Amino acid sequence: MKTHLHHLIAQALQQLQREGVLVDVDPSSIPLERTRDRTHGDFASTIALALAKTARRKPRELAERIAATLPASAHVAKVDIAGPGFINFFLAPAAYQATVGEILERRDGFGRSALGGGQRVQVEFVSANPTGPLHVGHGRGAAFGATVANLLEAIGYRVHREYYVNDAGRQMNILAVSVWLRYLEHCGERFRFPSNGYRGDYVRDIAVRLHAEHGGAYVASAAQVFQDMPPDETRNEAGEVVAPGDKEAHIDALVERARALLGAHHYRYIFELGLNTILDDIRDDLLEFGVLYDEWYSELTLTERGAVNKTINRLRDTDYVYEQDGALWFRSSAFGDEKDRVVQRENGQTTYFASDIAYHLEKFERGFDWVIDVWGADHHGYIPRVKAALQALGENPDRLDVLLVQFAILYRNGERAQMSTRSGEFVTLRELRQEVGNDAARFFYVMRKSEQHLDFDLDLAKSQSKDNPVYYIQYAHARICSVLRQLHEKDLSHDPARGQTRLALLVEPHEEVLLVALSRYPEVVETAALNHEPHQLAHYLRDLANAFHTYYNEHRVLVSDDALRDARLNLSVATRQVIKNGLALLGVSAPEVM
Repeated sequence: MKTHLHHLIAQALQQLQREGVLVDVDPSSIPLERTRDRTHGDFASTIALALAKTARRKPRELAERIAATLPASAHVAKVDIAGPGFINFFLAPAAYQATVGEILERRDGFGRSALGGGQRVQVEFVSANPTGPLHVGHGRGAAFGATVANLLEAIGYRVHREYYVNDAGRQMNILAVSVWLRYLEHCGERFRFPSNGYRGDYVRDIAVRLHAEHGGAYVASAAQVFQDMPPDETRNEAGEVVAPGDKEAHIDALVERARALLGAHHYRYIFELGLNTILDDIRDDLLEFGVLYDEWYSELTLTERGAVNKTINRLRDTDYVYEQDGALWFRSSAFGDEKDRVVQRENGQTTYFASDIAYHLEKFERGFDWVIDVWGADHHGYIPRVKAALQALGENPDRLDVLLVQFAILYRNGERAQMSTRSGEFVTLRELRQEVGNDAARFFYVMRKSEQHLDFDLDLAKSQSKDNPVYYIQYAHARICSVLRQLHEKDLSHDPARGQTRLALLVEPHEEVLLVALSRYPEVVETAALNHEPHQLAHYLRDLANAFHTYYNEHRVLVSDDALRDARLNLSVATRQVIKNGLALLGVSAPEVM
C-alpha cells in the first residue's frame, strides 16, 4: 500500500514539473510514513515542506496543489492537508482488503521486493576463534547475522554469508599446546597446567583422541617441557598464589618448546587436529541452529598467498606506514583513531590487525558492493582503525558497516552463568539449544536491538504461555491450521475466490485491526532490513499474533453464513501466511500442531 501511495505522489509531482510548478524531483526521496494516530489518516507525507523553498511557495499552498493533482485511486478515501503542510491519506477499506488477495496470491513471496536491485552484499558473522565450542554469546551473533542476511535477501540484495576462520596466530598455537599438554597428562605425566592454557573438557577429548590414534608417539617428560620456563605464577604449599608471573610469556615459551620437542611436522599435526575438531563442531552446531554459510574463509590462506605482506606494501606506498623501534606502524591516528597501530612487529611477524586489513581489502576486490561485519560489542574500538586502513588504501570506508552485538547473559535458576573459553566454564550454544529449542533461541536472541544487553530468561523461553512471544506467535499459526482442519471435519466449504469478493463483510473492529496489521508486513520487512534491526520483525509478529488471538476469541470463523465464512477464512489464511513468512526470516519454524 505504501508503494501505491508513493507512486501516486510521484505522478502528481511529475505533472507539477510539466506545469513548471516544480523542478526535477527524485521520486525515491519522497517521504511517506504511517501515522501514529489513524484519526489523522493512515499515511502522511511531508513532501510539500521539503519542496516549498525551491518551489517558492508556502508549504501548505504547495501541499494543496499536490493533493489536487493526485490521480484518483479506489484505495484512497480522502486526502487532507494538516498543519503547515502535511498531506494525510485516508485509505478506503478496499485498500486493506486488496492486501488479503495479494497475500493469498503471492504466498511465500509476500513481503519480498526488488528494492536492493541485485546489489552484492557480504555479511560476515560469528567468526569466533576455533579454540572452543560456541557459547551462548556467540549464539546471539549467529541468530542476528543470519536474520540480517535473510532480511536483505528478502528485499532484493544478493547476499553472500561468510565465516572468517581465524586459523592462524597466537590463540591457535595456545590451543595446540593445550591439547599436547593434556595428551601428556593422559600419558601419565604430572605437572601444573598453565593458567593461560585452554582448560575445557573439549581439550581433554581431543587429547584422548590423539592418544587413541597415535599412542605415545608424541610423549615428552614434564621436565623436558617445563625446564627453564618463565613462571606464570608462584604458589605456596597450600596451592595459593603468592606472586604473579608473566602468564603470557609462559604460554608463549611453552608453544616454542612444543615446536622444538615435537618438530614442525608433528606440531603441525596436533595444531590441525585441534583446529579441525573444533571447527567441525562449530560447523555442525551452526548447521543444526539453521545458520548456513556460502563460504568459510581461512585467515591462513591470506598469509600463504602473500596477501598480508602485499597489503602492508600498498600501505607503505601511501606513506601511512612508518618504522619505529624495529616495528612497522600504520598511521591510523591521521584518520581519527586514538593512536597509531602496529602492522608488523620487530621480529617480522605481522599482527592480527594486518590480517584484518588484508581480509577487508580482499572483500572489496571480490566485487561486493556493500560489506557488513557483525562483531561483538567489545570490538567497538576496532572499527575506526579498519575503516582508516581502507580509506588509506583508496577504498570507500562507508561501504563497510560494522554491526555490534552485545553478548547475551544467560540466567539459570536465577543465577548468571559464567562464560570463559579459557577456563572451560561456559554454557555452549548446543546446550542452550537442547534446553530451550532452536526456535526459542533464534527468536529470543533477536528480540532486542543488537547493541543492547540481552538477559536470556530460560524459564520464559521454555514456558507455554502468552508471555512467551515465540510460543504465542507459533500458537496463532497452529490455531489457524486447526480451524482449517475443523472446516473439513465439519464438512464445510471454503471458496477462496468467493471469499475475496466478500471481504467487504469484514466490518468488525477486530477485523479492521487485523487487516491493517497485515498490510504493514512489507514495510516492516523493508525497514528491518535497511536498518539491520530484526527485532522490528519480531515485535511485529508478536503484535500480529495478538491481533489474531484477540479476533479469534471474540468472533467465530466457521460461521454458518457461507459468504462471511469464506471472508473470515481468507483473512485467517492470509494471517497464517504472513506469520509463516515472518518466522521463516527469523529462522523459526511455523508448526501446524501445538
